[in-house]
Amino acid sequence: MTGRALAGLALSGPLVRPVLAVVLAFALASILIVLSGKNPLVAYAALARGAFGSWDRAAVGLNRATPYLLAGVGVALCFRARVINIGGEGQIALGGLAATWAALHLAGAPAVVLPLAALAAGAAAGGLWAALAAVIRLRRGVHEVLVTLLLNFVGVLIVSEMLQGDLGEPGAGFPQSPLLPRVAWLPRLVPGTDLHAGIVFAVAVLVVAHVVLWRTPFGFRLRILGCSPAAAAYAGVAPARAFLSVMLVSGALAGLAGGVEVLGVHYRLIEGFSHGFGFNAVAIALLAGLNPLAVLPAGLFFGFLETGALAMQRAVGVPSPLLAVIQGLTMVFVLCAMGLRAARPRA
Repeated sequence: MTGRALAGLALSGPLVRPVLAVVLAFALASILIVLSGKNPLVAYAALARGAFGSWDRAAVGLNRATPYLLAGVGVALCFRARVINIGGEGQIALGGLAATWAALHLAGAPAVVLPLAALAAGAAAGGLWAALAAVIRLRRGVHEVLVTLLLNFVGVLIVSEMLQGDLGEPGAGFPQSPLLPRVAWLPRLVPGTDLHAGIVFAVAVLVVAHVVLWRTPFGFRLRILGCSPAAAAYAGVAPARAFLSVMLVSGALAGLAGGVEVLGVHYRLIEGFSHGFGFNAVAIALLAGLNPLAVLPAGLFFGFLETGALAMQRAVGVPSPLLAVIQGLTMVFVLCAMGLRAARPRA
């Protein structure tokens, strides 16, 4: 049955494949819930209530999905050009650091200017960190997978070192910055909830990325470079320039995600706040089929799934690591579908 389902995934349209992958992941996860002595229907009902049971829970899910959308679309653009950027976690961390620094040192700026300036600082930091990886790849020939992976640890350690130093809040029991000025916080969209304006930025970025990818020369260069380097060379595309450009864009979007998370959710820089965002962004980009607009449902799926997981654990006693199992199974089925589709003989 599973083999037939995978074959169906491979032969189905781009929208049907991820939906079936999610259904199969939940079906297999329900077997694990049964083996643990719990009722999967009760568990999934608790998950749904935890994610959508109130306006406040829905707002938490949207806030959780926002950095996934921003970082995920950046990864999708990179993968379109066959550039493997898995450095989102470090880029998000440094984006949050730069946004925090700007918010604290530009506190006298007008209320409208300060959040935008802090977000711009976050995007600049993330872009420069990704550009560093690109330069190392181009100048030294070290593959970007290795460079971006190692720079994740460096970026996280830089944030930790800053919080242990002058940027840290004196007397705090956990490495964190002082509370940011209220004028630097992202505005609320729905009164009475925590939903912030970052989701609007994220959706706008997805739309712009879609237009750029399919309606601009830059997007054409990315697509042709990803399809055939030989054809890209024939068309006059400079691979090094395209590589550096897409890394800059992807890093800037990840840095923006870090700034949004700091200014819209925590209101301060907290050690480890970026944990998991960067690597989940890779999964979201693949689940979306590297389509910028499809990153929206993929990112929302991850955001609401994480929001409801704790409610499921409290209500039913299902272990919270089941969340990672569902995410992992979803990606296994999506990747299997992609592999079967690639292996299918062409007419």
